[in-house]
Amino acid sequence: MGLIKYRETILYLVFGVLSTIVNIVTYLFATRTLNLGFLLSNWIAWITAVIFAYITNKFFVFESTKRDIRFIVKEFGAFISCRIVSGVIEMIIMFVMINLLLIDDFIVKLVTNVVVIILNFLFSKLFIFKKNITKVME
Repeated sequence: MGLIKYRETILYLVFGVLSTIVNIVTYLFATRTLNLGFLLSNWIAWITAVIFAYITNKFFVFESTKRDIRFIVKEFGAFISCRIVSGVIEMIIMFVMINLLLIDDFIVKLVTNVVVIILNFLFSKLFIFKKNITKVME
């Protein structure tokens, strides 16, 4: 019974780790292989990870079952809006730590992902995939 009580949190952490891996691998590919700057690379990684996170959070973590296209567009819009907030916070932290404090970009990327995971869980739990959101979004 203990695991069932924390099922949502455990699944969020599992898919959060996977989203983070998607984010970091995409970032490293863009910076190290394509030689793109860290800000552009971070946005590319952000977009990739957000799409992955939406799909996994919707279906596996928060079990949002509604499939109506209007509802999905509104739900995805709310998801993206919250992710933009955490994405902007991540970009600001990265800019300051890399450009002003001269910390290695990979270390900064790892640190910012911890902050982003916490923010995104709170946004998802409180605003996007609330159990009674179906009534609000209809």
